[in-house]
Amino acid sequence: MNILIIGGSGGIGFALVEHFLLASETTMIHATFCRHSHALVSPKLVWHQLDVTSEQDIQTLAAAIPNIDIVINAVGFLHQSQSQGQSQGPSQGQCMPEKSVSQFSPDFFHKNIQLNTTSTLLLAKHFAQALRSKKPTYFIALSARIGSIEDNQLGGWISYRCSKAALNMAIKTISIEWQYKNPTCCVFSFHPGTTDTALSTPFQSKVPPHKLFPPHLVAQKLVALMNTVTPSDTGKFFSFDGSEIPW
Repeated sequence: MNILIIGGSGGIGFALVEHFLLASETTMIHATFCRHSHALVSPKLVWHQLDVTSEQDIQTLAAAIPNIDIVINAVGFLHQSQSQGQSQGPSQGQCMPEKSVSQFSPDFFHKNIQLNTTSTLLLAKHFAQALRSKKPTYFIALSARIGSIEDNQLGGWISYRCSKAALNMAIKTISIEWQYKNPTCCVFSFHPGTTDTALSTPFQSKVPPHKLFPPHLVAQKLVALMNTVTPSDTGKFFSFDGSEIPW
């Protein structure tokens, strides 16, 4: 397998890198970072610097990797105080998820959309050809249950909710198109649960210890799910436990 992990220097992304490096079927892992690559070195690992908000960067990366079996977008943005290696974007001061619509900021909203939604659309645009194969391939985006409209019972976190809901719609729409153009590719959104990374750090005090997952466990859950799904499951929204989440 040739694998591309977008955001490979982040918490979940790096756990995926480590997991796939130990897999005997892995041929090569391409992992991206925004500013600082990880110190991990392996003959089966190539690091690429990438700004996921830049279509030119993504287009250049796609040209360098003509054949790929798995693309996983592990980039995520929730708050400005998180480490820049995870958020990917430029620092513009501290900003936290909105508790009320009265706190809505267009700039913060646009950054959520840019990182949580647009990045996946650009990856699909430029890696569609590379994922075409006679054998199964995968295009996966890390989403969040909070992006489910039906599941929203609490309100708040408007920008993050909207960006993940938009991501889910993008994944569903891409999957429908690729059923005809790339029928062997399984396209899905994945909810990792609350993971012990920089993204969740400000909110972990309210999370029961048994519901705060280490990144390596999330990586194992995602790979286990990949081993069970088929192209007929394309266009679905899965939780870390393998169950489907309503859109």
